[in-house]
Amino acid sequence: MSPTPIRITVGELVARFLEACGVQAAFGVISIHNMPILDAFHRRQQLRFVSARGEAGACNMADAYARVSGTLGVCVTSTGTGCGNAAGAMVEAITAGTPLLHLTGQIESPFLDRDLGYIHEHPAQLAMLKSVGKDAFRIRNPETALATLREAVRLAFTPPCGPVSIEIPIDVQKMEMDLPADLAPLAVPPVQPDLAAVDVLAERLLKAQRPLLWLGGGARGAVAAVDRFVKMGFAIVTSVQGRGIVAEDHPQTLGSYNLQKPSEQFYETVDAMLAVGTRLRSNETLNYRLKLPATRYRIDANALADGRGYTNEFFLSGDAQLTLDALADRLEGRMKIDPQLTRDVQSARAESATLVDGTLGPYVKLKNTLAEVAGKHIWWVRDITLSNSMWGNRAPVLDHPRAGVHALGGGIGQGLAMGVGAAIANTEHGLGRKTLSLCGDGGFMLNVGELACAAQEQADVVFIVMNDQRYGVIKNIQDDIYGSRHAYVELHTPDFAQLCASLKVKHLALADPAHSKAVLTEALAASGPVVVEVDMAAWGPFAAKFAGPPKKKD
Repeated sequence: MSPTPIRITVGELVARFLEACGVQAAFGVISIHNMPILDAFHRRQQLRFVSARGEAGACNMADAYARVSGTLGVCVTSTGTGCGNAAGAMVEAITAGTPLLHLTGQIESPFLDRDLGYIHEHPAQLAMLKSVGKDAFRIRNPETALATLREAVRLAFTPPCGPVSIEIPIDVQKMEMDLPADLAPLAVPPVQPDLAAVDVLAERLLKAQRPLLWLGGGARGAVAAVDRFVKMGFAIVTSVQGRGIVAEDHPQTLGSYNLQKPSEQFYETVDAMLAVGTRLRSNETLNYRLKLPATRYRIDANALADGRGYTNEFFLSGDAQLTLDALADRLEGRMKIDPQLTRDVQSARAESATLVDGTLGPYVKLKNTLAEVAGKHIWWVRDITLSNSMWGNRAPVLDHPRAGVHALGGGIGQGLAMGVGAAIANTEHGLGRKTLSLCGDGGFMLNVGELACAAQEQADVVFIVMNDQRYGVIKNIQDDIYGSRHAYVELHTPDFAQLCASLKVKHLALADPAHSKAVLTEALAASGPVVVEVDMAAWGPFAAKFAGPPKKKD
């Protein structure tokens, strides 16, 4: 006699499937259109649900959680307006290539797609979700629920990775079904390189005496293989998304000082550049006018990356770790690398860092003190703010391929929520690092409600809020292009000390560069959320004006 099957709802199937995927935390906002799912989370108590104050923040949290943990990010939203609130954060996730599952509700099935003006319905929700992610699906009945969940997660992890949405009508979430015997997600095999093509690339690289690896976010899983190239003597430079694949204090790396003039001069001496898992993005190549080495090769899991941004003499499609390992097998012991190469890297790095420091004025004290006090054992989260553009994208030194989390798509206001997501990932996965989030006052206020979420969750994160009471970059652009007509950039900001006190969040004022070490040391020693407010009016201006992404001057 066969055992009586266990009956579960589709909402509980979602919870059990996420557990089978190894998800330990999810983020979202509870609503009447996702309660069967969240009720299952609550009853099972197998994963932590973080109640964000808005869907945009929840999705940014899930994004950062995935980037830091290396696992699936999960965001749960309501239907209609609630789902739409997450759209901007979805764009950030697809820009960054983050594997993320967005679960959203939908109205009752009998009323769907009938243009009835039904409350909470977004008549083109699925089309909207397809436009801001890799794909979007609707679960129409219990029989197809598991297959849809599996396919969505498979797509999210298939290079180029990105967010995938599933909408589940509220009546379907409540429907019952037999518990499947197997809830395992589908395997996502890595893209295997063509070994004959690896042979060709190896023969070309053997001719190089001053080779350079440019590493992007797609190479974050290839630390071990990259280390073999470092040991062979290759020089290294990274995109901002590739920071920490090689520890940035290693003598053979430029870190992400990838577009400064000394680095460009160094590129002229390189006889072969191998770009791995990078899009060579516009703001890291002076709008594609940065003079890169004349001989360029490329490895990417995405076959469509061939020739994008910059031409290449040879392209090889494959997983970064597998392809670099196969290449190293053919190169180790055979390369004849110029012994001067490492010294030239060190010189270019030092000159580039000096140039950057020269633009900072008093804020070089903040940069250097932060590096001294925090060290390398951190998650370094950044919003799009003046300080990040000027120094945060290159300092402090990072030594982990997932240590850098930033708003890659250029949207402001995402750093606060990302800091929470990174801190939750650190706690839930036992990663043992401190989370720091660099924010501007304008961006911080955009999602300031998530500071309440940080307090409720006791997220262990230090927010460094650079308060100049304005959109600093925009004001500089107005000075540079619009005759100093300062329109709509001055901001009314709260008394952050009082705001933090009302939320029971620790607040530390930093009005004097001389107090940087004491204040940052106290902040890092505290547990739970801490806001360090840097009074930029008291500190004074930067030594140079940053007016948007740098471009090549004719």
